[in-house]
Amino acid sequence: MGAPAQAAAGLPAVGHSLRMARQQMGVRRTALTLLRVNQKDGFDCPGCAWPEGDQRHTAEFCENGAKAVAEEATTRRVTRAFFASHSVADLAERSGYWLGQQGRLTEPMYLPEGGERYEPIGWEAAFDLIAEELRALSSPDEAVFYTSGRTGNEAAFLYQLFAREFGTNNLPDCSNMCHESSGSALTETLGVGKGSVLLEDLYKADLIIVAGQNPGTNHPRMLSALEKAKAGGAKIITVNPLPEAGMERFKNPQTPKGLAAGGTPLTDLFLQIRLGGDQALFRALNRMLLEREGALDEQFVAEYTHGFEEFAKAARATDRDETAAATGLEHAEIERALEMVLASRRTVVCWAMGLTQHKHSVPTIREVVNFLLLRGNIGRPGAGVCPVRGHSNVQGDRTMGIFERPAPAFLDALEQEFGFAPPREHGLDVVRAIRAMRDGQAKVFVAMGGNFVAASPDTEVTEDAMRQARLTVHVSTKLNRSHCVTGARALILPTLGRTERDTQRGGDQYVTVEDSMGMVHASRGRLAPASPQLLSEPAIVARLARATLGAGSATPWEEFEGDYGLIRDRISRVIPGFEDFNARVARPSGFALPHAPRDERRFPTATGKANFTAAPVEYPRVPKGRLLLQTLRSHDQYNTTVYGLDDRYRGIKNGRRVVLVRTEDAETLGLADGAYADLRSEWGDGRERVARGFRVVHYPTAPGCAAAYYPETNVLVPLDATADVSNTPASKSVVISLTPSTAE
Repeated sequence: MGAPAQAAAGLPAVGHSLRMARQQMGVRRTALTLLRVNQKDGFDCPGCAWPEGDQRHTAEFCENGAKAVAEEATTRRVTRAFFASHSVADLAERSGYWLGQQGRLTEPMYLPEGGERYEPIGWEAAFDLIAEELRALSSPDEAVFYTSGRTGNEAAFLYQLFAREFGTNNLPDCSNMCHESSGSALTETLGVGKGSVLLEDLYKADLIIVAGQNPGTNHPRMLSALEKAKAGGAKIITVNPLPEAGMERFKNPQTPKGLAAGGTPLTDLFLQIRLGGDQALFRALNRMLLEREGALDEQFVAEYTHGFEEFAKAARATDRDETAAATGLEHAEIERALEMVLASRRTVVCWAMGLTQHKHSVPTIREVVNFLLLRGNIGRPGAGVCPVRGHSNVQGDRTMGIFERPAPAFLDALEQEFGFAPPREHGLDVVRAIRAMRDGQAKVFVAMGGNFVAASPDTEVTEDAMRQARLTVHVSTKLNRSHCVTGARALILPTLGRTERDTQRGGDQYVTVEDSMGMVHASRGRLAPASPQLLSEPAIVARLARATLGAGSATPWEEFEGDYGLIRDRISRVIPGFEDFNARVARPSGFALPHAPRDERRFPTATGKANFTAAPVEYPRVPKGRLLLQTLRSHDQYNTTVYGLDDRYRGIKNGRRVVLVRTEDAETLGLADGAYADLRSEWGDGRERVARGFRVVHYPTAPGCAAAYYPETNVLVPLDATADVSNTPASKSVVISLTPSTAE
C-alpha cells in the first residue's frame, strides 16, 4: 500500500503502457499495432466507447486502450496441447487474471458430457452440435443469446436476425448490467435512450458535471476532452463517493505541459456524496432553482415540456434534513454548486455506473433530466445528457436490435425486409435469463463475446444456473471464467479480434461501430489472424444460422458471410438513420446518427414533449454497524478483464482482495489498516453471501461507504437486488457487514 495518487496519466502511464505492450506483443508488433488504434484507416480500440474527434493524434489511445490492444494482439497462444494439460476443474481453480494471461484461443474446443477436458472439434461439427440442441428445444424461448459490447454492428445485426428467425427475443446483453437505467429514463423523458451531446458540445460547455464516474480509469481519453473544455473556460463539478486521481489533475502525456509542467487541475468543486444520494442532490438543486428568480428558461419549459407543475410541487417539498441524510453533504456545498449552475448558460451532465446501478437509478436519471430541462439545456449546443458507455460498441449493439424488448416498428421493418414474422413477446434480460436457467426454463446459452459468469451478479447463483444448461457456447478471443463454468456440454468458438485482418470471399472486410455519442465509423484490422482456424463473428453467426435454420430460411446467410457490405445494405433499410450506410461510413470520420431532441428539439415521447417527472426521493438506509458497498474496477482492469494486480491511482500494489473503508468507520468497527475481514451482504432471503479474506485499507471514502473490486465481490450482489424499471443489478449499493477474518 501507498498513498493514493493525486494526478492521472503522465510519464508513468506512458511507461506502463509500453511495458505491458512489449511484454505481450514485442517491440515491432507494438509499434505497428498501437499506431493504428482509433485512426481513420485503422481499427477501433476494443476498450471503451469514448469518441474520437476529427483531428487525430498520432498516438490516439490511452493507457487502458494500450492494455486492451496488447491483450488481444498478444503473441501468446492457447492450443489443444494446453487443454490436454489442464482439466476444466484445474482451470476453474485459476484466477481470471491467470486465464487471461495464457493468450489467444486458436481452434474450436468441445467439452463432451461427463468429460474432464476440452478437446478439439471441427467448425462444421460444432455448428451441427449447436443446431441439434437448438432444434431439440420444446420452444425457441428455451434458448438464450447473449451479446457483449465488443461485437461489431454487422455481427450484432446478424445475431439478432438469427435469434428472431429462430423464434425468440431472448437477447440479453451487457447493457442490461450497466446503462439500461439510462436508456429507460431517457426514453421516457426525452424519447431517445441515448446521450444528446457530441464531442464538440463538451468543448462549448460552460459547466460539466461528472457524476458517478471515474474517467481516469474507465474512460481515460475523456480526460483530454475535459482538459480542452477547461481551456475553453468550462467549470467542472465532480460528484463521487471516492476522490479519483484523474478528476483531480490530468497530466496529458501528449503535451509538454502534461509531461513536464504538472498537468491540468480538472475539478473546480468536489462533492463527496454518499452512495445512492445523487437523486437527492439533483432534487435539492432543482428546488433551489425553482426558488431563484430568473433561474428558469421559462420559454423552453412552456413550449417544449410536459408535467412541470407536478414536478415543481414535489421539488418544492424537498426537505433539507432529508437531503443531508441522503447525500452526506453540507448545505453550503450544494449552494456552491448552485452558484456554478446559475453562472452557466450551457451545462452537460455526464454519468456512468455510479448512477445506474442502484434500486432507484431510473428516478435518479430522470431527476438529472429535470435539472437540465429547467434551464433549457437540451437541444442547445454545449449542453445535454451524456451517459458515458463503458464498452466499445455496446451502444451500437443495441441500435442493431440486440434488445429483449424490441420496438414494434423495428420488428415491422425486419418483417418487411426479410419476409418472416419475428416474435412479438418480450424476451429475457440478463437477470431473468439467469433465473430461467436456474429454474430449468432455459437450456441452451450462447454468448457472443464477454465473460458472462464473471460479469453477472450473485456469483454462486449464476454459476449454479449455468451448470443447469444442456449446452453453453462462448464465442471468444481468450480464456475467461465462463469457459470453466459449463452446461452438460460446452463449446468455445475462437474468433477474430478487432486488430486482425478479416478476409472473406469478397476480399478484405471491415466492420462498423457506434461510439458513446452516436457516431458510426469503420474499423479495419491489419494483423494476421492469431490462427488460421479463426472465424469472424459475422461468419460464425451466418454458419450457425445456416446449420440451424436450414433450407427453410430465405435469408442469404452465405452471401452475408462473404460481403459485409450486403449486411450494411439491409441495415440501411431496417434501421432509421443508416440510410446509404455503405457510402456514408466510407467517410474518414464516419457519420452521426440523428437525435431528435438534440437536432430539432423534437421529443418522440408519449406526450410529444420532454417530460418532467416527480418521483419520491429515495436513498439507501443502512443499519447501524453496517456499511454501503460499491463494486468498482481497479486501474489494471477493464470490465472483467484483469491486466495486472496493481491499482496505481489508489496506491494498491499486487493485490485485489481489498476493501476500501474510511478510517473513522474502520476504527468504529475495530478494523485496523491492514487487518483482514470477511464481507457479508444482507438481503433477507436466507442465503449467505460472503466474500472472505479481504484486506482492510483505510481510504478517504465517503462516510459510511466502502468499495471493493469486481468480479471478486459480485458474490455479494443478490440476483434480485435490481433497479426498478431497468432490472439492472444494484451493484453500487450493497449493505454489508465486516467481521475479522483469519483468511489472508
